Amino acid sequence: MKVLAIDYGDARTGIAVSDLTGSIVGDTHVIHSWNREKTLSEIQRLVREQGAQRIVMGFPRNMDGSEGPRAELYRAFAADLEGLLGMPVRLWDERRTTVEAHNILSETGYHGKKRKNTVDAVAASLILEGYLSYLRLHPEP
Repeated sequence: MKVLAIDYGDARTGIAVSDLTGSIVGDTHVIHSWNREKTLSEIQRLVREQGAQRIVMGFPRNMDGSEGPRAELYRAFAADLEGLLGMPVRLWDERRTTVEAHNILSETGYHGKKRKNTVDAVAASLILEGYLSYLRLHPEP
């Protein structure tokens, strides 16, 4: 089962797709757009092209576990995506994924524009890895 993970953002949205077995990250993409409708459409295209059967989207939480200030925006985006795709979108705690992505890129020598164009895909990969690890311990139907 292929899983597609989303690191939603205003200007860039990172996408990571698992392999066919749903055990590791396969492809990554970055959607460069400020336009919400275009982002929804691009995600829909990627879901079709990749054959994703499950969608997981990063959800902003504060360090204490409470919902972050952008939580409602993310819920609305996920609801619109569910309507467009006809499949549920699982919201997944994305605390520290962007910070970890920046750290990974710093350690591997990605700086400046190169990092800016990659960090969202890395963050989506971290969301996907966390979700796939969870599924191994808590299989869902």
